[in-house]
Amino acid sequence: MESFINMLNGIVWHNSLVYLCLGAGLFFTVVTKGAQMRLIKEMVRLLFDKGDSESGVSSFEAVCMAVSGRVGTGNIAGVATAIALGGPGSIFWLWVISLLGGASSFIESTLGQLYKEEVSGSYRGGPSYYFKRGLFGKGHKGYGTAFAGATLLAMGIFLPGVQSNTIATSVNNAFGVSPIVTGVSIVVILAAIIIGGAKRIGKFAGVVVPFMAAGYILVAVIILALNVGDIIPSLQLIVASAFGGGEAALGGMVGAAVTWGVKRGIYSNEAGQGTGPASAAAAEVNHPAKQGLVQAFSIYIDSIFVCTATALMIIITGAYKVFDSAGNTIFAGDMATDAMTSTSIGPLNTAAAIDAGMGAGAYVVAISIIFFAFTTILAYFWNGDTALVYFTDGKNKMAEYVFKAFFLGFTFYGTMTTGGMAWTLGDIGVGLMAWINIVGILMMYKPAVACLRDYELRMKEGRTEENDFDPEALGIMNTSGVWKKKMEKAGTLKEKGKATEVELA
Repeated sequence: MESFINMLNGIVWHNSLVYLCLGAGLFFTVVTKGAQMRLIKEMVRLLFDKGDSESGVSSFEAVCMAVSGRVGTGNIAGVATAIALGGPGSIFWLWVISLLGGASSFIESTLGQLYKEEVSGSYRGGPSYYFKRGLFGKGHKGYGTAFAGATLLAMGIFLPGVQSNTIATSVNNAFGVSPIVTGVSIVVILAAIIIGGAKRIGKFAGVVVPFMAAGYILVAVIILALNVGDIIPSLQLIVASAFGGGEAALGGMVGAAVTWGVKRGIYSNEAGQGTGPASAAAAEVNHPAKQGLVQAFSIYIDSIFVCTATALMIIITGAYKVFDSAGNTIFAGDMATDAMTSTSIGPLNTAAAIDAGMGAGAYVVAISIIFFAFTTILAYFWNGDTALVYFTDGKNKMAEYVFKAFFLGFTFYGTMTTGGMAWTLGDIGVGLMAWINIVGILMMYKPAVACLRDYELRMKEGRTEENDFDPEALGIMNTSGVWKKKMEKAGTLKEKGKATEVELA
């Protein structure tokens, strides 16, 4: 069974998925004319929009919910893995996929907002919802169901325990706290948050996520300040190694640098995988493109800021080794240790880098993992719960209570055992989510592009705060009626038949 699951994982996460993510990002960059780079100023402005409602959280809280899933242990362990197996040049390609991924994130998150529904007084949305309503113009419920099924299995069952296990292991190693104590603590705090629904999750993420990201980046800034003369040479090494330059031993690492940089970038920022749109849909905004732009910026928070912070700490301090495909060391930094092997890559490298830079590396990494992994568990819950609500239409409260109980149970169980096959099964689920979502949004991206054009027109005319967004005026049919309700509430509902200002691409 284990060999079969590993084989299935290899099929799902074949390099073709990497190329699909890369190609989709490039395509969406072209059709949006590089919106993820052109409109950064607008993204930052929208990031601090404080508006919310009884049904939705604020734009800032929604992006924090998404970032809570994106910024995780992959920012600590994943970056170290990329450097070890692809060399410093892998970070350059991580930047590339992140810049392109911003466009994918814009498309999927805008669609999440556009086709969201109001269920039991709260906004719900994401790939299952926009496929059900918008795929092929008329929607395809079966396609949406397939995505929801993969999401429920991966994020509702397999992955929560793996993250809690990471927390328990790190806390035990650094502070000597028993896993059972850690497990009980996680479950109690988690239960208090998830019982409150989107509003409480959003409020928690809005406070904790900026704190954890800023704190981690501050550690990196301190180390960079103490090694300021090595910053430019390290950046030069990253760029040179990406194209076969830099250290002579790294000259043949170009292929590995591309592969591992792209893979780690995709794993870390999740652009196009369909995990961000559920959080994006929870936001209360007056135009779908607004949340699409904010969510695109969340990719930069994850990859450009947090991943780069980890990479520079490791490279500047020399706390890394680079291995070939056979696991042989081909390059070792000044602070590399014998404990760093091709099978022990991860937090060890980051801890060693912080130790070399300022000391207390094990403690800093353990505290970072507590925050990073816990907020990731919250993101898993929201995606899994949204998938369940898709199946029940919010009408089966017992099913929701049972799901919460199982989710908390799997989370606690994870602290008492090893990850085992849970990681692999979770990866299969996430990989299936990525395949289904990326193929789907490549077929139905036009409504998101129409929303972007409409919003840019409003920017030129100074109308971005008006509550009169009408999907039908753009030729977009079969939305849930949320936007019509918003217009009725604002008194801006227009008569049918009015000429459209923007047509579908």
